[in-house]
Amino acid sequence: MQQTPQYKTPGQLIQDLLDKRDWTQRVLATILDVNETGINKIIAGKQPLGAELALALSKIFNVPAETFLELQNSYELAQARILTRADPDMDNRAHLFGSLPVAEMIKRGWLDTDDIRDYAKVEQALIRFFNARSVEEIEIFPHAAKKTKVVGDVTPVQLAWLYRVREIASEMLVQRYSHKAVLEATAKLKPLLASPDATRKVPRILAECGIRYVIVEALTGSNIDGVCFWLDEESPVIGMTLRFDRIDNFWFVLRHELEHVIQIHGRFAAMMDTELEGERVETGSGITDEERVANGAAAEFCVPQKSLQGFISRKAPFCREQDVIGFARTLQVHPGLVAGQLQHKLKRYDRFRNHLVKIRSAIAPSAVVDGWGDVAPVGM
Repeated sequence: MQQTPQYKTPGQLIQDLLDKRDWTQRVLATILDVNETGINKIIAGKQPLGAELALALSKIFNVPAETFLELQNSYELAQARILTRADPDMDNRAHLFGSLPVAEMIKRGWLDTDDIRDYAKVEQALIRFFNARSVEEIEIFPHAAKKTKVVGDVTPVQLAWLYRVREIASEMLVQRYSHKAVLEATAKLKPLLASPDATRKVPRILAECGIRYVIVEALTGSNIDGVCFWLDEESPVIGMTLRFDRIDNFWFVLRHELEHVIQIHGRFAAMMDTELEGERVETGSGITDEERVANGAAAEFCVPQKSLQGFISRKAPFCREQDVIGFARTLQVHPGLVAGQLQHKLKRYDRFRNHLVKIRSAIAPSAVVDGWGDVAPVGM
């Protein structure tokens, strides 16, 4: 026997089956050897019907137990729809907590709350963080106005990281921006390539030419290497994640973002750079002109490409350790920069890894850093 629309509760079906047999509820209770009051309540819809009773009824009436249980579930769901008040904020909560790493943002000190379960407080903290008037205006929502212009598509996680960089950068004090000084700064940075410890001078050199340099640890899953944008026409910002704590990656990403500043990229829309590894550092097709220019400048800055090609043609595929060290000494750069370029050019990422030294501990003490246990003092 199949369930039909005429029954809204399992009790209605049971009563119909009793009527067809001219049985009373007491007779059914006697057959089942149960209390008659319980049968009365189930038929009246005042007590739910369980799986055990559904199986017993199935044997008596030759009706699938699933039919009784489906009616019971449908009835309970219908009752819940009537009794449950609609929560208009549920969709917003689902989008916010599903799109943003709220727990990580709280842990990092970005949100002024310590309890992710206190939604009202979390909501207000997110409104303040995204500089919105209401939760609906937070620009990770599809319908919200896009106040932050970014070249290409960005995820909500990447947008949150960008907001943090902007928040920190807006409170930094640097010299008045000078395009000429930026070009001179590029020359000042070149001698620093020889030593990891020399990177401590980078933040001061950039600040002296008017660039706000910020290091913000990447949020989980953001895959961000760096960004270049402008707070206004005279305030360029370079943000980096150091998600690859290697000397070659540090200098490539830094010079990449610096080229964006030199070319005045990012003034109208932020240049968000992700996955600046492998194929992304190519200068051929598949990337924008702005990225191609920045990649080319970064590669040339780290290791002059003509010299690198000459070295490869002479030594590849059997580049020895002393060859890499000697070539780096000739260029007056750290061997890690040569190693990084060779890994990419030769597609041998297993070679020369011992030269890819860590850099964060050298630059962090002199830079504005947010992450790895430190929280940048903003809004204080």
